[in-house]
Amino acid sequence: MALAVGTKAPDFSLPTKTADGPKQIKLSDNFGKTNTLLLFFPMAFTGTCTTEMCSLTPELPNYRDMNASVYGISGDNPFAQEAWAKKENISVSLLSDYEHKIAKQYDVMYDSFLPQMNLGMSGVPKRSAFIVDRNGVIQYAESNDDARELPNFDKIKAKLAELK
Repeated sequence: MALAVGTKAPDFSLPTKTADGPKQIKLSDNFGKTNTLLLFFPMAFTGTCTTEMCSLTPELPNYRDMNASVYGISGDNPFAQEAWAKKENISVSLLSDYEHKIAKQYDVMYDSFLPQMNLGMSGVPKRSAFIVDRNGVIQYAESNDDARELPNFDKIKAKLAELK
């Protein structure tokens, strides 16, 4: 079960690939400044994940207006994430949880992803959303066992509007 609302968000530092090269993003760097929307997703280059990040891209200015930084987190390496973002014109900041440590800390990982395909992929993040406020406390938590189910962005926006 995902971390609950009211829980102190586990801090992390994860790599991303930017136009200026690789860099580390630390969650606590936002504390005292902005709220943070963390969107865990299973894998780059897959249908629902592409739909989610592509539909979020034009919404980024609205999230900034709500004083929120938005990060997509998957177990893909930063170079694969960068290639996917370029191919699909995704401008959401993508963070690589290659070792699945953060998905585990937030308790949003599959024991076995797509077991019917017998791929042996454990640790893949479930499609999940967390809002972490400026004090580092989780104010919204949603995790879906069905990888095809998108987060409830209406509820996410409503909570961010409250926290603005």
